[in-house]
Amino acid sequence: MNIKDAGARAGLPAKTIRYYEEIGLVTPPRDTNGYRAFREADVHKLAFLGRARALGFTIEDCRTLLSLWEDDSRASADVKALAREHLAEIDAKIAALQDMRATLSDLVDRCAGDHRPDCPILQSIAGDQVPT
Repeated sequence: MNIKDAGARAGLPAKTIRYYEEIGLVTPPRDTNGYRAFREADVHKLAFLGRARALGFTIEDCRTLLSLWEDDSRASADVKALAREHLAEIDAKIAALQDMRATLSDLVDRCAGDHRPDCPILQSIAGDQVPT
């Protein structure tokens, strides 16, 4: 099947598929005319990569996950360790976003939002001391 059909079945745009091929995540065979000829296994691999990326795994994590998925002698502990590491990164991002939200919420509450020019939001962004 061609790249358009493979993309439709895997839920990925052709541009993403070309990128995955460029970095060696997928290697569909080529017809004699030079066009990619995707097989069912390629589509399955592309869908796997799409789901892994949707979970926020990096390209290198995806490369590792793909390698583990294709290895029948893999240890599930290796997969779990990678997923736990990623989960810790997500938790750290969530904590950072919660801190950011709390700070911005406080600044919004302190801003009068009236006709006066003083604004604690702008003062904070500028690095000026914001009165408490």
